[in-house]
Amino acid sequence: MIRGIHHVSVHVRDLDRMAKFYREAFGFEEVGERFSWDVGQEKLDQILDVPGTAARGVMLRAGTCYIEMFEFSAPAPESTRPLRPYDKGYTHFCVDVTDIEQEYVRLKGLGMTFGHPEPIDMGHVKTVYGRDPEGNVIEVQQCMPDNGMTLEDLKAVI
Repeated sequence: MIRGIHHVSVHVRDLDRMAKFYREAFGFEEVGERFSWDVGQEKLDQILDVPGTAARGVMLRAGTCYIEMFEFSAPAPESTRPLRPYDKGYTHFCVDVTDIEQEYVRLKGLGMTFGHPEPIDMGHVKTVYGRDPEGNVIEVQQCMPDNGMTLEDLKAVI
Protein backbone atom coordinates (compact mmCIF):
# COMPACT_ATOMS: atom_id res chain seq x y z
CA MET A 1 0.00 0.00 0.00
CA ILE A 2 1.29 3.45 -0.88
CA ARG A 3 1.81 5.60 2.21
CA GLY A 4 2.92 8.76 0.44
CA ILE A 5 5.80 10.31 -1.47
CA HIS A 6 9.02 9.94 0.51
CA HIS A 7 11.30 12.37 -1.31
CA VAL A 8 11.94 14.43 -4.39
CA SER A 9 15.43 14.40 -5.88
CA VAL A 10 17.21 17.33 -7.50
CA HIS A 11 20.43 17.14 -9.51
CA VAL A 12 22.53 20.22 -8.76
CA ARG A 13 25.85 21.55 -10.04
CA ASP A 14 27.06 22.82 -6.61
CA LEU A 15 25.86 20.64 -3.72
CA ASP A 16 27.25 22.84 -0.94
CA ARG A 17 25.76 26.04 -2.33
CA MET A 18 22.36 24.49 -3.02
CA ALA A 19 22.08 22.68 0.34
CA LYS A 20 22.83 26.01 2.03
CA PHE A 21 20.21 27.77 -0.11
CA TYR A 22 17.51 25.20 0.73
CA ARG A 23 18.38 25.41 4.44
CA GLU A 24 18.14 29.20 4.44
CA ALA A 25 15.24 29.56 2.01
CA PHE A 26 12.93 26.77 3.16
CA GLY A 27 14.19 25.64 6.57
CA PHE A 28 15.45 22.24 5.44
CA GLU A 29 17.91 20.44 7.69
CA GLU A 30 20.40 17.78 6.72
CA VAL A 31 19.43 14.25 7.71
CA GLY A 32 22.19 11.77 8.43
CA GLU A 33 25.60 12.09 6.84
CA ARG A 34 26.41 13.25 3.35
CA PHE A 35 27.25 10.40 1.00
CA SER A 36 29.36 9.85 -2.11
CA TRP A 37 30.58 7.17 -4.47
CA ASP A 38 33.09 6.82 -7.31
CA VAL A 39 32.76 5.13 -10.69
CA GLY A 40 32.71 1.36 -10.32
CA GLN A 41 29.93 1.02 -7.76
CA GLU A 42 27.90 -1.52 -9.72
CA LYS A 43 24.96 -1.67 -7.29
CA LEU A 44 24.47 2.10 -7.40
CA ASP A 45 24.67 2.05 -11.19
CA GLN A 46 22.01 -0.68 -11.17
CA ILE A 47 19.75 1.29 -8.81
CA LEU A 48 20.04 4.42 -10.96
CA ASP A 49 19.92 2.41 -14.20
CA VAL A 50 22.89 4.46 -15.44
CA PRO A 51 26.36 2.96 -15.98
CA GLY A 52 29.52 4.67 -14.76
CA THR A 53 28.06 6.99 -12.13
CA ALA A 54 29.94 8.98 -9.53
CA ALA A 55 28.29 11.50 -7.25
CA ARG A 56 27.94 12.98 -3.83
CA GLY A 57 24.70 13.82 -2.12
CA VAL A 58 22.69 14.82 0.89
CA MET A 59 19.18 14.18 2.22
CA LEU A 60 17.31 17.21 3.54
CA ARG A 61 14.12 17.31 5.62
CA ALA A 62 11.46 19.92 6.36
CA GLY A 63 7.98 19.25 7.67
CA THR A 64 6.60 16.20 5.89
CA CYS A 65 9.01 16.37 2.96
CA TYR A 66 12.46 15.06 2.14
CA ILE A 67 14.60 16.37 -0.71
CA GLU A 68 17.59 14.37 -1.89
CA MET A 69 20.27 16.33 -3.73
CA PHE A 70 22.92 14.83 -5.98
CA GLU A 71 25.96 16.45 -7.55
CA PHE A 72 27.08 14.00 -10.23
CA SER A 73 30.69 14.03 -11.42
CA ALA A 74 29.99 11.19 -13.90
CA PRO A 75 28.56 10.79 -16.41
CA ALA A 76 28.43 14.29 -17.85
CA PRO A 77 24.87 15.58 -18.35
CA GLU A 78 23.47 15.66 -21.88
CA SER A 79 22.08 19.12 -21.19
CA THR A 80 22.77 21.72 -18.54
CA ARG A 81 19.60 23.65 -19.32
CA PRO A 82 17.10 23.58 -16.43
CA LEU A 83 13.70 22.10 -17.22
CA ARG A 84 10.85 24.49 -17.90
CA PRO A 85 7.31 24.06 -16.50
CA TYR A 86 6.05 22.70 -19.85
CA ASP A 87 8.91 20.23 -20.48
CA LYS A 88 8.17 16.52 -20.21
CA GLY A 89 9.09 14.93 -16.90
CA TYR A 90 9.21 16.16 -13.34
CA THR A 91 9.57 19.91 -13.63
CA HIS A 92 8.93 21.42 -10.20
CA PHE A 93 7.93 20.90 -6.61
CA CYS A 94 5.74 23.16 -4.49
CA VAL A 95 6.43 24.64 -1.07
CA ASP A 96 3.38 25.60 1.01
CA VAL A 97 3.72 28.77 3.11
CA THR A 98 1.56 30.76 5.52
CA ASP A 99 2.42 34.30 4.28
CA ILE A 100 3.30 34.20 0.60
CA GLU A 101 3.96 37.93 0.20
CA GLN A 102 6.52 37.89 3.01
CA GLU A 103 8.13 34.68 1.71
CA TYR A 104 8.29 36.08 -1.83
CA VAL A 105 10.41 39.01 -0.63
CA ARG A 106 12.57 36.82 1.64
CA LEU A 107 13.22 34.23 -1.08
CA LYS A 108 14.18 36.92 -3.59
CA GLY A 109 16.71 38.16 -1.06
CA LEU A 110 18.20 34.66 -0.90
CA GLY A 111 18.68 34.41 -4.65
CA MET A 112 15.41 33.05 -6.03
CA THR A 113 14.16 34.68 -9.20
CA PHE A 114 10.53 35.05 -10.18
CA GLY A 115 8.94 35.74 -13.57
CA HIS A 116 6.07 37.66 -12.00
CA PRO A 117 6.40 40.75 -9.78
CA GLU A 118 4.16 39.29 -7.06
CA PRO A 119 2.22 36.13 -6.13
CA ILE A 120 -1.00 35.60 -8.10
CA ASP A 121 -4.31 35.24 -6.23
CA MET A 122 -6.38 32.48 -7.83
CA GLY A 123 -9.09 32.61 -5.15
CA HIS A 124 -8.47 29.17 -3.66
CA VAL A 125 -4.68 29.65 -3.60
CA LYS A 126 -2.06 32.39 -3.99
CA THR A 127 0.87 31.07 -5.99
CA VAL A 128 3.95 31.94 -8.02
CA TYR A 129 6.66 29.97 -9.81
CA GLY A 130 10.29 30.87 -9.25
CA ARG A 131 13.75 29.43 -9.80
CA ASP A 132 16.44 28.52 -7.30
CA PRO A 133 19.98 29.81 -7.93
CA GLU A 134 20.64 26.95 -10.40
CA GLY A 135 17.42 27.48 -12.34
CA ASN A 136 15.28 24.66 -10.91
CA VAL A 137 11.58 25.57 -10.80
CA ILE A 138 9.94 25.86 -7.37
CA GLU A 139 6.32 26.81 -6.87
CA VAL A 140 5.53 28.79 -3.72
CA GLN A 141 1.89 28.70 -2.65
CA GLN A 142 -0.42 29.74 0.14
CA CYS A 143 -3.66 27.74 0.27
CA MET A 144 -6.79 29.53 1.32
CA PRO A 145 -8.55 27.89 4.29
CA ASP A 146 -11.03 25.14 3.43
CA ASN A 147 -9.94 24.88 -0.21
CA GLY A 148 -9.75 21.09 0.17
CA MET A 149 -6.05 20.91 -0.68
CA THR A 150 -4.30 22.18 2.45
CA LEU A 151 -1.56 20.20 4.13
CA GLU A 152 -3.97 19.76 7.03
CA ASP A 153 -6.32 17.91 4.65
CA LEU A 154 -3.71 15.17 4.19
CA LYS A 155 -4.54 12.26 6.45
CA ALA A 156 -1.64 10.11 7.56
CA VAL A 157 -2.16 6.47 6.60
CA ILE A 158 0.96 5.24 8.37
